[in-house]
Amino acid sequence: MFFLLATITAFTVGFLITPILITFLKRMRLGDTPGGRKIHKVFIPSMGGVSFVAAVTVALAIWGGQYPLPDIRYLLGAICIMFVVGFRDDLVEMKATHKILGQLIAVILVIGASDIRIKDFHGFLGIGELNLYVSYLFSAFTLLALTNAFNLIDGLDGLAGTIASIVFSFLGAWFLYHDLDSYALISFTFLGGILAFLAFNWHPARIFMGDTGSLTLGFTMGALILAFMERNEALPAGSAWKFAPSFSAGVALMMFPLYDMGRVFMRRISQGKGPMTPDRSHVHHFLMRMGLRHDKVTLLLASLQFAFIALVFVFKDFSDNIVLPIITVTAIVLGLRLDSITLKYVRKKVAVQPRVLEIKGLSSKQKAELKLKTKEFMDSKLNLN
Repeated sequence: MFFLLATITAFTVGFLITPILITFLKRMRLGDTPGGRKIHKVFIPSMGGVSFVAAVTVALAIWGGQYPLPDIRYLLGAICIMFVVGFRDDLVEMKATHKILGQLIAVILVIGASDIRIKDFHGFLGIGELNLYVSYLFSAFTLLALTNAFNLIDGLDGLAGTIASIVFSFLGAWFLYHDLDSYALISFTFLGGILAFLAFNWHPARIFMGDTGSLTLGFTMGALILAFMERNEALPAGSAWKFAPSFSAGVALMMFPLYDMGRVFMRRISQGKGPMTPDRSHVHHFLMRMGLRHDKVTLLLASLQFAFIALVFVFKDFSDNIVLPIITVTAIVLGLRLDSITLKYVRKKVAVQPRVLEIKGLSSKQKAELKLKTKEFMDSKLNLN
């Protein structure tokens, strides 16, 4: 009941704040204007992450006193730093180096001060306990990858919020079952805030979360996934909800964002572009080209994300050496199938469209005749009113 009340508190605050935020952002003209890579056709206010971060803050202020602050204070501080980085980038676009620097400060707080990091591969690829510095570097890389992978999928009404809702629901339930209450509280308050935001972000969206929201969500989920992986490995053998493929379970929780990031980066590099060059090659762009609406694409991709989590439940007693290749190959095969279907659809669509008429250059004689006819037309007595 306690966690339900915390979730309801965050939802209520978010639901009340978001309409006010929409009105304010519209007056300040802070948002996304149509054009370029943008899918929407009208001005939509951005920075919607402010609403659910405010909702989480209020809910934690009310219900967080039940648990010792030292447990999560560095994590909460890191989340605040990431929120400020995203907020600053939405107001005035930051240089990529400055943005990464801000993210690194938040990452260092998590892996250094909170000691939330990957310490052991537990036999995956034949690797056991990691060297301290290797652990720090690998954990920092993983957390940055998870954060920015999630940031990249925020390009469709309701998509990022729906994926985040699935992940926070799983994490909240898992942490609660294993009495990791402070982590459960963070998960459930974020869940409540996001559900309230989705009421206004679902297609047709009235507000976008912007980097303010997507960076904060991606970072929070990434940090909690690292905590989940380590706490999961510490459970005694045979414990309920213990996943033998711990690494695979962490990957599955962010399977769609990670696959989409890898896919987009590879396509851009193969075309001679930089990996961070913006374009319309994301999975949701391909599905939109097939004529699917925003909400249908969101539900389809959310279902696939849920399926990958369910797949880990099915193989929960197998090792990472078996499960990780299975989910990776499954994602790649589904992605290739999607590309094939989309290409066939686009070709079929182009084939039935009228061809553009080719206009050939005029000869000197034709030009002279055209001038003569134009002169005759101009000299004629016509009513041009």
